Parts: sequence; structure tokens; C-alpha cells
Amino acid sequence: MTLVIGLTGGIASGKTTVANLFRDQFAIDIVDADVVAREVVEPNSEGLREITQRYGQKILQQDGSLNRPALREIIFANKEEKQWLDALLHPMIRHEMKQQLKQVTSDYALLVIPLMVENNLQQLADRVLVVDVEEEIQIERTMNRDDVSRQQAQSIVQSQASREQRLAIADDVIKNHTQNQQLLPQITELHKKYLEMCRANL
Repeated sequence: MTLVIGLTGGIASGKTTVANLFRDQFAIDIVDADVVAREVVEPNSEGLREITQRYGQKILQQDGSLNRPALREIIFANKEEKQWLDALLHPMIRHEMKQQLKQVTSDYALLVIPLMVENNLQQLADRVLVVDVEEEIQIERTMNRDDVSRQQAQSIVQSQASREQRLAIADDVIKNHTQNQQLLPQITELHKKYLEMCRANL
């Protein structure tokens, strides 16, 4: 069995940067929940068929792909619709992530799940790696990256799990507090540690 490292962190914490460094520097395979979530609603997928059955053709773009803004409007306006959508897609996403993990060829795998704490998905990983960053930095980075107001950025941060909740499930932590934080030395140390764990399990 491949060792699965669950990678999580709040918005603008640097999860993608960290995951890409593991991939580019050490050829570690990545399974990304956000990518999988898009795959399960691609044209001709069962996910998209079910969504179209419920909401009709208005939920599709002209090219037959999902009209995400239209779907977002529906689920933000109606809690029950969001629950229906979560009940449909979460099992599909979980199943697809497990399938992709079976195809991993690197020594260990990174399973990137932004909302790991919120959806209680840490049990899919053998260890949890949290990219930790102070809330104020998250807010500033989100404002700059997504061109949103401070209020919007704050409400996104507050809608997610708190730093304390994430750190409570962490086996390992990467600090990413400054603009030019030295991420690679931290990642290199963790890579060595994970390889040792893989060898110990042989």
C-alpha cells in the first residue's frame, strides 16, 4: 500500500505551491480533490447527468459543460439544494480519489484536500500535512490574488475551519508565513522523513 500524505490548509495558505514543489523536486504523484471535483461533473459524466435531471438544461453552458455560476446561485440561495448536491458529489469525489490513489507510482502520494477538516476526510490519509499561515496573511493574499474586498476575504477565511482545528489534526506542519518563505528546505526534510516511513513499512 502506498503511503498517503493528506495535504491541507486554508485559502491562500500556499497548498498548491507546496504540492507542486513535492511534484517538481521529488516526482511525487498528486491527487487533488479540486481537480477530481471538476472531473466528476465533466460532460457525459454521471454527476452532470444527475445535476441536469434536477435543474434542467439551464444548468448547462452552450458547449454542454456545467454552468458553474448558475449552480452556485442555486445552492447559495437554498441550503437543501446544497445538501442534495453534496450528497450526490461527495461520494463520487471520494471514490474517484481512491481510484486515482491506486494508480500512484511514486514512493508515496500527496492527497490534496482543501476542505479536509470541514468534510472530515482526514481518514483517507495515513498522515496529515498542514500548510499553516496566520489569518491576517491569508486575508491579504486572498485580496491580492482574487481581487476581492477585505470583507469578502475575511468571510471566506471565517467560513473555513480555523487554524486551531487544522493544526489539531496535523501530523506535520509547513510554515508559510512570509512572502519568500523558504519552503523547499522544509519540504526536503519532510520528503526524507516520508521515504524513511515508506521503507520502514516494506
